[in-house]
Amino acid sequence: MRPLLLLAAVLALAAPAVEFPPVPAVECRPRAGLPNFLEKAATPGAEVRVAYLGGSITAQNGWRVKTLAHFRKAHPAATFTEINAAIGGTGSDLGVFRLAQDVLSGKPDLVFVEFAVNDGGADPARIVRCMEGIVRQVRRANPRTDICFVYTVTEALVPALLEGSFQRSAGAMEKVADHYGLPTVHMGLEVARLTKAGRLLWRSPLPKTEADRAALGDKFVFAPDGVHPHESTGHELYLQAVVRSLPLVAKASGPSAPHVLPAPLAADNFERARLEPVGRAKFSEGVVPAEPAAHPLAKAFVRRLPQMVPLTRAGQSFTFRFRGTHAAVYDVVGPAGGKVRVTLDGGAPRTVARFDSYCTHPRLSVFTVGTDLEDREHVVTVELTDEKVDKAAVLAQRKQKIDDPARFADHHAFPGAILLIGELLP
Repeated sequence: MRPLLLLAAVLALAAPAVEFPPVPAVECRPRAGLPNFLEKAATPGAEVRVAYLGGSITAQNGWRVKTLAHFRKAHPAATFTEINAAIGGTGSDLGVFRLAQDVLSGKPDLVFVEFAVNDGGADPARIVRCMEGIVRQVRRANPRTDICFVYTVTEALVPALLEGSFQRSAGAMEKVADHYGLPTVHMGLEVARLTKAGRLLWRSPLPKTEADRAALGDKFVFAPDGVHPHESTGHELYLQAVVRSLPLVAKASGPSAPHVLPAPLAADNFERARLEPVGRAKFSEGVVPAEPAAHPLAKAFVRRLPQMVPLTRAGQSFTFRFRGTHAAVYDVVGPAGGKVRVTLDGGAPRTVARFDSYCTHPRLSVFTVGTDLEDREHVVTVELTDEKVDKAAVLAQRKQKIDDPARFADHHAFPGAILLIGELLP
């Protein structure tokens, strides 16, 4: 499994996926357009904030940077500010929890949402619940904020497009877009066309010399890995898809006005999703928050996890109470990761490793405590165990090796936030 799909798979429900009918592949469905954003962008002196919520493809200096530059060029009288809320390896099932902190705190006028690749392995019904939760949170925060779903593609997900349909994840997202009148842009249609014509190289370095370019002929180099586009080529295709779509979106846009929030599409959507600092939990004696200035991991991830409370000795723990239907822990995994024991409502504990075959470097991650729970009070305890991870064996699953034993010597846990559908109790 690719690293950028790992978290979506971890968070996906174990129940069989609910399948929706295929959605015909169309580059742009403008629906109700972006009336508030476009009017503000055309207003001299306006300060326009554009948010980009997505995964590693959005985190690249690619379509995100290029579209913002396009807006600045197309509307020179306005000032554009970027809210970069992209995190590699994450999908809508984390995005819906971190939305308030990473996006809404910046008061955006337009929110792009890009999760079709990282949600590729998720249950479509779950995607609907998460994406609808994102839309409803944005609308409640500011009814004038416009939203656009954009869809990217990978070599593994392109077969559906070649057959004339959206990939499964994008198809599920279209249900939400239809319900709320959101414009959508599939940035991968031209990619699929070039693939079908035999002109696209999914996995290739960019040509460095004239001889390299001549050898390519009319072939187009898309990405080095079949997933993350080259900034100068693949991401340029993504940009042009957005640029082609904007006139259609503008034509569909009416006058600026607050958006009316309709009844939910899914009654159990994740509108109530929230992120709470882990420091609000009750920790065992001697456990203290990390100071970002003195703790490398806390410093590296302070933007997403403003508070980190490491567990560094076996037996250290934290406990929290909540009323609701879902709980998870947002943390950092990496070379220093160990194992934690998770107990929900006094039931049988389960052990969760905070180290995997991708942990050659630290990254943000999540582990679910319980989902689709009865909507009542619950108690959760997370404890660091003394069980050691055979890190060499785990890394060997992907033909990786321990480069520096000192980096992998610890077996710790690095929680930073609690993710809830519901509310944290004192």
